[in-house]
Amino acid sequence: MSEPTFTSLLVVVAIAFVAPGLLGLFPRVRLPAVVVELVAGIAIGPSGLGWIEVDGTIEVLAFMGLALLLFLAGLEIDFERLRGRVLRLAGVGYAVSFALAVALSLALRGAGLVETPLFVAILLSATSLGVIVGVLKDAGAISSTFGQLVIAAGTIADFGAIILLSLLFTGEGGAGATLFLIGVLLAMGAAVFLAVRGGEHSMRIRDDLLRLQDSTAQIRVRGAVVLLVGFAAVAETLGLEVILGAFAAGALLSLLDRDERMTHPLFRIKLEAIGFGLFIPVFFVTSGLRFDLGALFATGSTIAMVPIFLVVLLVVRGLPALVLYRSVVSEREAAVAGLFQATSLPFIVAGTAIGMELGLIDAAGGAALVAAGLLSVVVFPALGLGLLRRPGRAARLSEPLPAG
Repeated sequence: MSEPTFTSLLVVVAIAFVAPGLLGLFPRVRLPAVVVELVAGIAIGPSGLGWIEVDGTIEVLAFMGLALLLFLAGLEIDFERLRGRVLRLAGVGYAVSFALAVALSLALRGAGLVETPLFVAILLSATSLGVIVGVLKDAGAISSTFGQLVIAAGTIADFGAIILLSLLFTGEGGAGATLFLIGVLLAMGAAVFLAVRGGEHSMRIRDDLLRLQDSTAQIRVRGAVVLLVGFAAVAETLGLEVILGAFAAGALLSLLDRDERMTHPLFRIKLEAIGFGLFIPVFFVTSGLRFDLGALFATGSTIAMVPIFLVVLLVVRGLPALVLYRSVVSEREAAVAGLFQATSLPFIVAGTAIGMELGLIDAAGGAALVAAGLLSVVVFPALGLGLLRRPGRAARLSEPLPAG
């Protein structure tokens, strides 16, 4: 790694600025900015033009970007929706998805395409919740039965994938010891929750928060940063993966932050501004810089893995939705939900980086997985929106979730 400089960082943040701005000039191009950021990183990095490489400055910002990405993903969890029929369908759907992922990954190992089928299965069972939430908002479907199912399923998939990755691969001392350490992390979360809930009964503390939240102190934002870094540090100290601590911190904040519309409507916007304004795009551009394009095109079998992984994503995440969701939405909406759930990129990028660091996957396999994730973000949401916008969908999407 080269010495820290602002020169390389300038190129990275310029790409982060240009990517969404360029897409904004062509609103008909339904493409997430993350795709442009990754592809641009590949183009200017060692696998492309070789203009820049990852230095110390970029490394730190990208590491924080990964933590903030998982933190904001945890913050997206709406625990009010994760109950009753929605929770049952999402839970059963993820269980079926993971079982399918394991079976197909074992078949891929038998064909000599992967070496760690369980690790690959975990990566292929996740969903890009952040991407899908934006697509649902744009389609005006986020509050419908269909939208609630997709968000709940994406939440369960992200949470399940992070827990499984931490439980089975990144802990020290085996699964039993790792499960105990996860329990310690959850116990700490419960203690923080009770402490904050107790402090909320103090009018003096509440008045102090209201007075400082929009001043130069930005007290709520600083508290969120302490929560994020604290849980990430504890997870790291316990021998768990940092992403688990970051995700848990976001989920805890989602539980604590109940009155945002009444007392601090700009709080979450500020957190998103920090994450998506700097750190998260740096993480994705940096992931492009690290992408090994040579390993992807080194052999024909590696290239063939990309469409295979893409089809596996569609089967693993799409088939359970198509079968299970027809009990509460139309068959077409169930198909669209399957396409949306098969969209996966951020967790694949993060997971492959962890897997390569731990020696669970080689550069070729990691590149093929990321390439498949890129294609899923480009193809599946566009196909889903095409189906969703067919005539006669507006009335159906406005229906509330059935009771039960």
